[in-house]
Amino acid sequence: MRIIGGTLKGRRLVDWEESGIRPIRDLVRSALFNIVADFVPGAACLDLFAGTGAVGLEALSRGATSCLFIDSSQAACGLIRRNLDALDLLDRGEVFHGDAADGTERFLARGRRFDLVFIDPPYYQDLAPRALSALADGRGLTDDPVVVVASSKRETMDERLGVLRVIEQRRYGDNILWFYRRQSGSGEESTTAEMPEQREAQ
Repeated sequence: MRIIGGTLKGRRLVDWEESGIRPIRDLVRSALFNIVADFVPGAACLDLFAGTGAVGLEALSRGATSCLFIDSSQAACGLIRRNLDALDLLDRGEVFHGDAADGTERFLARGRRFDLVFIDPPYYQDLAPRALSALADGRGLTDDPVVVVASSKRETMDERLGVLRVIEQRRYGDNILWFYRRQSGSGEESTTAEMPEQREAQ
């Protein structure tokens, strides 16, 4: 696997032998970052169910200020740390070993807030709704965040959850990306613009 864009474009991620780590497909990762490109520079990112760390690392390459990686697999966390080291990103990345929802709550209690959140759990285990619920009250999100959930085409997500609502979804083969934005107020329609049209790959 390689970094697709940004200052580290073309750099390889370290090889791994750990089982059970499912990296997001390059096609889906490329599409994702073409869509959220304008939101990445300067962003504080949260990568849940981070796996190899490919999504958060891509964000750092494209100008995100920081990324917190959370995964319940010790092997995955070790792999992410190796990738951060190999790409000279240890000063901008933080890795936490633990449950996605509980880990998120732990950092929110410390006052952490995020501009961009990526949620890519194992499919068919109902993990994404619980992780998303940890962010639904909005206290861990900035004023204009983007939360992206990856799911199988056979799974569905809530259209609204707390302060968040789906404003866009894109399908890529068997994968769906759900884009959530903050609603403008309690019970009101969001005034935030929809996601931009997908750009050509950089």
